[in-house]
Amino acid sequence: MSVSIRAALLGALMTSAIAMPTAAAAQATKLGAPTIPFTERKLANGLRVIAIRDTSTPDVTVSMWYEVGSKHDPEGRSGFAHLFEHILSRKTVNMPYNTINKMVDDIGGTRNASTWYDRTNYYETVPAQYLERMLWTHAERMARPVIDKEVFETERNVVKEELRQRVLAPPYGRLYSFALGENVYNVLPHRRPTIGSISDLDSATLEDARAFHEAFYGPDTATLIVSGNFEPSQLDALVNKYFAAVPKRPRPASLAIKGKDRPLNGRRVSATGPNVPLPIVGAAWQTPGAASTDMAAMEVLDAILTRGDSNRLETALVKTGLSTRPISQLNDTEEQGYYALMAIVASGREPEVVATELARTLDALRKSGPTAAELAEAKNELLSAGLEEREVASSRAFTLGEGLVRTGDPRAADKRLAAVTRVTAADVQRVARTILDPAKRIELRYAKGDGEAKGWANPTPLPRFASPPPAARPPLALLPEGQRQAPPAPGTPAQFRMPALSETTLGNGMKLVTARTGNVPLATLTVAIRAGSAVEPRAKAGLASMVANIASKGTTTRSADQIAAGLERLGADLSANASLDGTVLSLTAPVATMPQAAEILGDILANSTFPEEDFAREKKRSLDGLQVALKDPGQIAGLALPPVVFGSAPYGTVASPATIAGLTRADLAQFRSTWWRPDLATAFVSGGIDPAQARQIAEKALGGWRATGAAPALPSDVAGSEQAPRTLVIDLPGAGQATVVAAVRGVPRSDAGYYDALLANSILGGSSTGRLFQEIRVKRALSYGASSSLAAGLGSGTLSASASTKNESAAEVAQVFLDQFSRIGSEPLTAADVENRKTFMVGSFQRSLQSSAGFNSQLAGASLRGVSPTEQLAYAERVRAVGGTAATSAIGRLLQPSRVSLVIVGDSAKFIDKVRAMRPDVMVVPADQLDLSTLGIAR
Repeated sequence: MSVSIRAALLGALMTSAIAMPTAAAAQATKLGAPTIPFTERKLANGLRVIAIRDTSTPDVTVSMWYEVGSKHDPEGRSGFAHLFEHILSRKTVNMPYNTINKMVDDIGGTRNASTWYDRTNYYETVPAQYLERMLWTHAERMARPVIDKEVFETERNVVKEELRQRVLAPPYGRLYSFALGENVYNVLPHRRPTIGSISDLDSATLEDARAFHEAFYGPDTATLIVSGNFEPSQLDALVNKYFAAVPKRPRPASLAIKGKDRPLNGRRVSATGPNVPLPIVGAAWQTPGAASTDMAAMEVLDAILTRGDSNRLETALVKTGLSTRPISQLNDTEEQGYYALMAIVASGREPEVVATELARTLDALRKSGPTAAELAEAKNELLSAGLEEREVASSRAFTLGEGLVRTGDPRAADKRLAAVTRVTAADVQRVARTILDPAKRIELRYAKGDGEAKGWANPTPLPRFASPPPAARPPLALLPEGQRQAPPAPGTPAQFRMPALSETTLGNGMKLVTARTGNVPLATLTVAIRAGSAVEPRAKAGLASMVANIASKGTTTRSADQIAAGLERLGADLSANASLDGTVLSLTAPVATMPQAAEILGDILANSTFPEEDFAREKKRSLDGLQVALKDPGQIAGLALPPVVFGSAPYGTVASPATIAGLTRADLAQFRSTWWRPDLATAFVSGGIDPAQARQIAEKALGGWRATGAAPALPSDVAGSEQAPRTLVIDLPGAGQATVVAAVRGVPRSDAGYYDALLANSILGGSSTGRLFQEIRVKRALSYGASSSLAAGLGSGTLSASASTKNESAAEVAQVFLDQFSRIGSEPLTAADVENRKTFMVGSFQRSLQSSAGFNSQLAGASLRGVSPTEQLAYAERVRAVGGTAATSAIGRLLQPSRVSLVIVGDSAKFIDKVRAMRPDVMVVPADQLDLSTLGIAR
């Protein structure tokens, strides 16, 4: 497996014994800071090369980091670095448009790119034998990109759809992407949004793109980071082969950002959005650059205020019912960053009351500093998160790279984590007083309104920024097919070693599955209970999720505060979620603290009491969360889909304001005592832990969990009879974008044709080379992305396709879905398509097993759907056995036109006539009249 970091890292993590839950425990847990071993060299042309070797993984991550980001956007071209990221991912003299995506998918890898203030990165994780091929693609993009009208126009339209999806459609998108940056910076170029604006994107030209590449992109602005399974001498030779001859930029533009920003002065920013359900209040401060020695103390301060459940804002705002959720953003950039501290105002509460309490909480930290317990908890949370960042080879590359581009130092991430261990209470108090000085902030208010930019305009005039000179080199073009250089052939594969399973039964009859999946001293303990929302009464929809969410709020022996503080002192992270077929509680912690953390989880499973005060508060938070969800097109579509497909069957149950409001504490207690039982549960332990130790921990922590009487019978028919297809439009006036979903009833996980349908669905919409993505994004630029999924449970699941698009093109996207459904179900699949998707699916599955949390997630999810661990780990074998004819037949049975339902959420005035022309039986439901108990769709 791929989770060995070698002895240099393993020896860096030191722990001491822990006593629980005494006050002295705050001082007993001291986690050390692991480091990332690497080698480094520099080519004559300026390319920096960093190698992080791990021979235990079958994969290699190849990433190129350009120290070019949105702070380098030209004058009048906000969002240009991000637009160029899209452009450079697409076409070179030897690779036609979108070849890179298909190449990576077809060899079982994954790839992406991203842009931030300080950098743009491009990365792939692939089987190790394709290292040379990935290096070749990066050299192609660096030295031989094709920047032509096809690429430029398509990608500009895609970026505009991305902006609509991520900024204009969500209720709080304008605050996070526009209003905040516009006001925390005054004169630095960081003031402009990384994603840009529609007007600036529209004004950009093809010539701008060529000039930008020539000015900023070259080996002298780049760092190549390779992490995973490779031979160092071979890597050196390949880097020399593909990059040594790439010339430096002939007319380099300076990367330096000169000057310092003007300090903030206490003014108030009042911004609005058109679909804001609950206001946000808060404040923001400028912070020093990422290399500042104060940034470790700022991380600890932020953890004390907002991380986990045992933090100051949880106590001051959430437990008092003032806020549904505190929000913090600690954005560190090379020059200057910012810290924003905000809260979503709970329904029925006055924003200014919340703002006053938020300010009072921070002021108390300035006056008195943190307690010893708070300091210890915050440090351990951050150090445990550092372990997770270093668990797999790909994560090590990103952790090192992010620190490097912000500071120039490849050891910056390690140094920051080590600095966290040295932070004192006085350090936290000092940065609270100096960096977070009340006189050096801006006040933030965000509420429902027109969403116009004038509402958040900064009174400081925006400076003029530099623009690169026109490109001097002639543009490149795709070579004729016979003249193109072929990608390098693969090398010798590294073997994927499936972890060995050990299965046993605890003293209480509970099944236990263990596996050593790596050597990093981090482990995950997961308990999967075969009782989810499908067993709850329809009138009490949301009950299973509420039980999972509140179970950690108190037991017969521990209060909510003791549970939260105890886990955080141990560097442990606990999550709990309910799905249709079951409930999963998962705990990740350093191996040395797992015994104590597991005992807390065992206490929650056996003895949770759902205190009335906590229940009332969390119920209100759930109701407020539904208010937010019902203003987001994507979330509304997700809520509408189950009853459209499953009607009144258990799988069609959806939590609504009415059902949540009707829940009582007694309902939760009865659900837990009825369904949370060891004979309905399976435990999984994996990570850098021996099976014998895992069994010992599980027996001690979980073996005392008992249940009385026989287990209740699970519902015999969770999916019900098939529903007639529907066309449902939910009208959300002012929505910045529409979400389109097309769906049919799928198959149970146990169906003999499951793997056949799964492979066909992967061809349809399983990735960026799926047909839906190609038709909707690549060919038409109608969406940032389009995909499909096959969800299969104990009962028949769903096969659904979804995309977000501008309102005006919603009907066009829906028609593409219907056309591609018909095509995949009737047109024979090519042998190449079938084999390539098998490789893609197997690669994705194997990568998911390379962290302890991912490994447990695979097995726990399968167990809830009646699949044994051994069968789930045979996934690759099952996929490889699928034939093209069987795949076409399986998906053809599902995607018959007479079975397809459509759900479209958006500003219906802009698309309803076209939808009616497609589907005359369309039902339109105003979003503000939506009854989630029935979703307004009963006929």
